[in-house]
Formats: sequence, structure tokens, C-alpha cells
Amino acid sequence: MVKKHTLLLLACLVWAAAGFNILRIGLSCYPGRVTLWNLLLSTVVFEVFRRFVFGRLVHKHTARILGYEQERQYFWNFFDAPSFAIMAVMMTGGIGLRASGLAPQGFIAVFYSGLGAALLLAGLLFGLRFVRAVRT
Repeated sequence: MVKKHTLLLLACLVWAAAGFNILRIGLSCYPGRVTLWNLLLSTVVFEVFRRFVFGRLVHKHTARILGYEQERQYFWNFFDAPSFAIMAVMMTGGIGLRASGLAPQGFIAVFYSGLGAALLLAGLLFGLRFVRAVRT
């Protein structure tokens, strides 16, 4: 078992690692596809996921974690069951999409870059919340 604020650090590491990996895949598909239009689309994907998915997720899970009455929690409590399910669906869908060859490399470049950057930012925000929790 770990202190509850450590759960924020675990969320930071998991989301930042996932974001970094997805961003890396997206950027690896970008050579030869760097256009103003594609960069704009990646920015739109980033902003949609940042604002409507991961920003809310960071806020929701931070409040849940810091609201635990018990100071010590099991390490897997950094997420709730629906969040683990969402992560599994996203991973399965992403791997399946790339393995199937259905998505063109241009789509992967644009979508994965925006999504990966939003995930990475969510991880960094969990890290910031961890630092703040440790200081208080």
C-alpha cells in the first residue's frame, strides 16, 4: 500500500508514458506529411482531448484520490474500474487500427500526435498535482 498522494505520481507516470509513446508513433509518421493543415488538425485533436477528456479525467481522479479517508491505498487505486476499461479499449483500438492497416499513415500522424500530446500533458498535470499534494 502507498500513501494516497503517491497515487497521483503513479497516474503521472502511467499517463505520461502512454502519451509519450503515442506521440512518438504519431511523430514517426509525420515526415513527408508536415503541412499547415495537418499541424492544425493535430492541434484540434489535442485541444478536443485536452479539454473534453483528459482535463476532466485529471480533475476527477485528483479529487477522488485526495478525498480518500484512509491515508494508505492500494497502488492500483490511482484509477477506478471505468478508467482502466477506457485505457484497455483505447490501447486495443489503437493497436488494432495500426495492425489492420485501415488507417493511412497521414491519419496516424495527425491523430496520434494530437492524442499523444494531450495524454502526455495529462500525465504532467498529475505530476503537478502530486507535487502540490506533497507540499501541503
